[in-house]
Amino acid sequence: MKTSYKVATLVALGIGAAVTVPALSQQRSEPPIARYTIDAGTISGMGAMAAGGNPLAMLRGGNQAMHEMLLRLGSSRAPTGAPEGDHFMPAAAGLGPSVPLVTPKASQSGPIETPTQLPKGKLSLYWGCGEHAPAGQPVVIDFAKMAQGQVPPGLFAQGAGFDDWKVLVSNSKTYGDWPNSKGTRSLTPNSSILGAHKITSTYAPEINFTLADDFMPPLQPRTSDMASGATNLTWGALPKATGYYAWVIGTNPDKGKDLDMVWWTSSSTQQFGGFLADWISPANVKKLVDAKTVMPPTQTSCIIPKEVKQAGGPMLMTQLFAYGPQADFAYPPRPSDPKVVWKPEWIARVRFRSMASVIAGMDMGAMMGGAADYDDDDGRSSSSRQQQQGKPKCPGGLRGIGMRAAGACQ
Repeated sequence: MKTSYKVATLVALGIGAAVTVPALSQQRSEPPIARYTIDAGTISGMGAMAAGGNPLAMLRGGNQAMHEMLLRLGSSRAPTGAPEGDHFMPAAAGLGPSVPLVTPKASQSGPIETPTQLPKGKLSLYWGCGEHAPAGQPVVIDFAKMAQGQVPPGLFAQGAGFDDWKVLVSNSKTYGDWPNSKGTRSLTPNSSILGAHKITSTYAPEINFTLADDFMPPLQPRTSDMASGATNLTWGALPKATGYYAWVIGTNPDKGKDLDMVWWTSSSTQQFGGFLADWISPANVKKLVDAKTVMPPTQTSCIIPKEVKQAGGPMLMTQLFAYGPQADFAYPPRPSDPKVVWKPEWIARVRFRSMASVIAGMDMGAMMGGAADYDDDDGRSSSSRQQQQGKPKCPGGLRGIGMRAAGACQ
């Protein structure tokens, strides 16, 4: 099970995209002293359970969702004294007056362990919405070759020409982020980040902006079996979604000890993982929609081919992404005269995303059996405040993953 999880995680995350600098049009500009990003997400379904949501409410089809937020500050300056930072945000966020931006300590990498036994099995790749996989699918990949570094071309999605940029330790003289070990509070389903935000630190100019967008609504995907053997995936349109993308990962338990997996995506072309699981700007989503990699915001259904279910077993881990709006801020603002060189002290970007995970074909009623009772007022498990006792052992496979996330087994 551990090996399966590690391989699935490797496959799902893909290869990190190269870091680029912000596209600043044709006007001459100087690099900003500080760059700040907020990635705000809404998580529903199985993912929300893993993030601490109310499992029973979600299994019954409730609309409770959890929120996530990633804060990153990068500066070209060295700190004055110790590197410290704080993000002061609206009270409705429920995080207290501020959250700390912590500079991670440099770590020394240990020796790379060489696996004594290469994984056995294969990965079958399918893509495109439709009742049946078209000719030429699946593309089959040997895990043993991947473990030896032989990653086949075209496996992970490519973002050539994108103008996205990231704040990282590697491209900042001083860096701070949240969440971290010093931040003791967490976002709740009722958290809101609408309003004024202020970021202060010992290594960057003060940053101030006001957000007019909030967390996106939760996605509520549904799956249903079709007479052809395919699976119909449907969802309700979100007001500010710029596009949708779905994938399925499954393992067939009837194939012995070898790790045989299937991976399907809604893309019309062979595009898997990579940056598609990240926050993506509306401009880049538009490019992906035009390339038929991402589904347009008007689309609310996609059929998972019959062959995917046959290869992946009766229960398929399904994940749906809705990419959202973006807000950009800078000080001082870009001059209207293109002949004037722009010298920003700081730039900031806020991106939004909603995502949901479901298991196609899973009996939700069976998962609910033996689960703890939950308080209705705050969505927290009453038994989570006590030690869990007397729960049965979780079964293997994806059903066991779902039951463990629901708290129905241990």
